[in-house]
Amino acid sequence: MPMINYENVLELVDYVKIDSFSVVCHFKCKETNKSVVSAVPFEPYDGKIELSWVDILLHPIRSYNRYYHTPITIYGADCHDTIVLKAFKKVSKHFKWNSETNKYICA
Repeated sequence: MPMINYENVLELVDYVKIDSFSVVCHFKCKETNKSVVSAVPFEPYDGKIELSWVDILLHPIRSYNRYYHTPITIYGADCHDTIVLKAFKKVSKHFKWNSETNKYICA
């Protein structure tokens, strides 16, 4: 079974719904026409944002924007730990790798 990555999951993504608490990904298999839904918690930023007390006191608006408006990667070819890939890993037991077609098929 290959590694779960952008190329293998891309054709299964039907749509993604994002709210302030969760990301709901709908994966649809074109072979079987079955859908699988996965919900993962919304994680705004997985990295570390360092703010000093001086920044917070002297520049509160800039500090707020830096903390709460950091862009996140929902899905992308150059990232290995995106929200959509986390959602697919959660439901990957419902998919099997087909070595003939080199893609995941809904079981």
